[in-house]
Amino acid sequence: MNASYFMIRFGELSTKGENKKIFIDCLYRNIKHALKPYPSLKFEKNRDHIFVRLNDEDADAILPILQEIPGIQRISLVVPCEKEQEKINALAVELVKEEEGKSFKIEAKRIDKLYPLQSYDICVATADAIIDNLGLEVDVHNPDIVLHVEIGFESAFLYCHEYEGAGGYPLGMNGKVLLLLSGGIDSPVAAYSLLRRGIKIECLHFASPPYTSEAVLDKLKDLLDVMNAYQERIKLNVAPFTKIQESIYKYVDEPYCITIMRRMMMRIAERVAKKTNCKAIATGESIGQVASQTLDSMVTINNVTNYPIIRPLAVEDKVKIINTAKRIGTFEISIRPYEDCCTIFKPKKPKTKPKISECEYFESKWDWASQIDECVASLEGIIIAEEE
Repeated sequence: MNASYFMIRFGELSTKGENKKIFIDCLYRNIKHALKPYPSLKFEKNRDHIFVRLNDEDADAILPILQEIPGIQRISLVVPCEKEQEKINALAVELVKEEEGKSFKIEAKRIDKLYPLQSYDICVATADAIIDNLGLEVDVHNPDIVLHVEIGFESAFLYCHEYEGAGGYPLGMNGKVLLLLSGGIDSPVAAYSLLRRGIKIECLHFASPPYTSEAVLDKLKDLLDVMNAYQERIKLNVAPFTKIQESIYKYVDEPYCITIMRRMMMRIAERVAKKTNCKAIATGESIGQVASQTLDSMVTINNVTNYPIIRPLAVEDKVKIINTAKRIGTFEISIRPYEDCCTIFKPKKPKTKPKISECEYFESKWDWASQIDECVASLEGIIIAEEE
């Protein structure tokens, strides 16, 4: 017997109290958008679940899409049933018969508290029917088959299979941030982490032609094309950074070049974030991974802005970041051999404990402010959107 519905649970949304309906409505819209290629699907929602009625669509094709939608905690393939225990028993026997195993247990949940049987009584009545008809044994500790019986307000739902969702919050519920996107492994994973928390992204990339290749932009577009699975339309702002970078390497001692470069990037990012109504700046930095990501470096770099800075990967190790990149499909794109401005001008011995006073001394040597004005005025905007 094929299950006819996906039943979707919300996880963290259950903590939102009076705002829960707003979150559920947002998730409902996101699910319908993600499943646009399947027009025969039908959607329903209530305070506890969202239902996707399959209508003969392939559940194996729908499930991976649902698993990547932020805000979904768990997904179950369910069969609806009238709220009569005899009919529940009959359906339970049919569902368990299709499963492989010699032992089982029943887990019952009674959302409709007016249903005449308690959860324990539902478990006993359903288990007795399975034992009588199929001869299986009950094992409450390590069963081969787990049958769930959920008594809703209008129907009962039975299922044996449950799957993990992405968790987090529905996309768009927590505002928008400006993500510094380099094209390496880390920043796309940071983007994924933000999207999972319901945060939309707009991106900022610093280009330094002719020192960096135009192929970097193709790489960024491909990375954001992967992110379109979570956010259908993403703007990439490309900042012309060549003049600023050349000035840095003309006036700044080599060990401080990366720190000064990051301070300039933060100044530009703050201007762009305010201009694009982003509530924070986000980066793919991980503490201690490179010289500019030590805590001392972060303090010195952050000194140029009071704007909120989010570092989703701050305490993640590189192995975990790489594994996530492989799982979401960005790793092979990120390792393409096209360097960005951070790696092209990488100093041999960067300062790991830079001082703010030293940075201010080097910055006093040239008119960087007018170069930042020119950079921000010359931004190129590229829209990366999923294909219709």
